[in-house]
Amino acid sequence: MTDIKAPGGAEGTAPRGARTERGARTRTRLLEAAEQVFTELGYHEASIVKVAGAAGVAPGTFYLYFAGKQEIFDELVEDLNRRVRQAMADAASRGRTRTEAERLGFEAFFRFTAEHPGLYRVIRQAEFVSPQALRLHYGRIVAGYVRGLEDAMGRGEIATGDPEVLAWALMRVGEMNGLRWILWGDTDEIPAHVFEETMRFVQRALEARP
Repeated sequence: MTDIKAPGGAEGTAPRGARTERGARTRTRLLEAAEQVFTELGYHEASIVKVAGAAGVAPGTFYLYFAGKQEIFDELVEDLNRRVRQAMADAASRGRTRTEAERLGFEAFFRFTAEHPGLYRVIRQAEFVSPQALRLHYGRIVAGYVRGLEDAMGRGEIATGDPEVLAWALMRVGEMNGLRWILWGDTDEIPAHVFEETMRFVQRALEARP
């Protein structure tokens, strides 16, 4: 997987304006407000004034933390990516087998999607307003997925194949089912029968063959 550089400051340095506990809290509020505004209005209708207002700070305060709308959008994509990867990794780590890990990871993804519809709406906007951030988002998810699949293949637990191709394919399964039954559906969680059918599909894709 090609290394993709993240936006923002140098690695290991505190983000601008977040060098104190109070500053870190304000920066977090701005990112939460940006998630709300970009999700509801879209990138082009969103504004710094609207983000600042949703965060409960003055517009001038915004510039202590972010250079402009594009920068906070890029960092929001990275923040959503970090949180969904953490949620899936924490859940999957409790699985005793790769199949269990997949089930727990998919559950965590669908739960995060229901709680954060911006994961879809913001990421889809990134295709047009920040392709670099979009590549970062998918690239990081796939990189971790590939490592887990490679380990399972090495143990003979799942079928041997190209782990990157399999990772992209399985990621797409989860993404599209979440889009159809959570974002476009009339419920805030994936229906049980949809989840079980998804897991049967994943199981068939992973089954070791002689």
